[in-house]
Amino acid sequence: MTIRRFSAAVFAATLLTPGLAACNNSGSGEAGASASPGSVAPGSASPGTSEAKQALLNSTNEIRNGNFRFTMTGVGSTAEGQVHEPSQSAQIKVSIGDASSDLMMNLDVVHAKPDSWVKLDLGGRSASSIPGAQKLNLGKYQHLDQTRIKGNKSLGFDFDKVDPAGSAVLTQGIIEVRQTGEGSYAGTLDVSKAAEAGSVDPTVITALGAQAQSVPFTAKLDAQGRLSEMVVQIPAAGQSAAQDIKITYSDYGNAAAAQKPTADQVVEAPQEFYNLFN
Repeated sequence: MTIRRFSAAVFAATLLTPGLAACNNSGSGEAGASASPGSVAPGSASPGTSEAKQALLNSTNEIRNGNFRFTMTGVGSTAEGQVHEPSQSAQIKVSIGDASSDLMMNLDVVHAKPDSWVKLDLGGRSASSIPGAQKLNLGKYQHLDQTRIKGNKSLGFDFDKVDPAGSAVLTQGIIEVRQTGEGSYAGTLDVSKAAEAGSVDPTVITALGAQAQSVPFTAKLDAQGRLSEMVVQIPAAGQSAAQDIKITYSDYGNAAAAQKPTADQVVEAPQEFYNLFN
């Protein structure tokens, strides 16, 4: 098994990196292979696409205010957390695999500008083969040297781009969409235009080839027209099985500031830790 990238901030890439996904059950996510009944067939006419797309573009505006909770799921992995831009803080918890997997990773990432801490737990049959695993201070929050992660999306958090899922970028890639009910939408999007979103690993986009230009999705808006759920239905490609990437948002304007770990919970991150994430 090769760990090609382990991303705490752009954690969707973590969730969907084929090298990590291969450590989990290959059958997970198969149900997402086909478009839902409300999806728009590629190339077909779609009455109201312009109005529906604008509604979805507008639905991401509140995300930019940086005060919300979110979840993401895909390939047997989950991520959840909160962003609280008013206090320049965020917390993200990522779980990949389970006790039956070759590799299980749990991350608890706390950002409180100008500091960052990461608590890492490892398990599974391959955990002991990770280089330097015995020096990773598992169970403690590892304080990160900001000079060593400057510009590193794997360990940092950009408070100028507060949405880890990049839903605004995803919605800009919409090709066709129609409203299927009150606050509900379905259509297709071009994920090849959304590599910067963070929700789909660029290696998966490359493996999809032409399929990347017409990927089914569904979306739901809350009563205020804000995005509450988006499900992107990625077909099988390369090493990756078919999968649903599900993103949810809640508690707009009501997220809490992230809590810094106490001093007795913190150690300085060793070199082996940075090696793992680079």
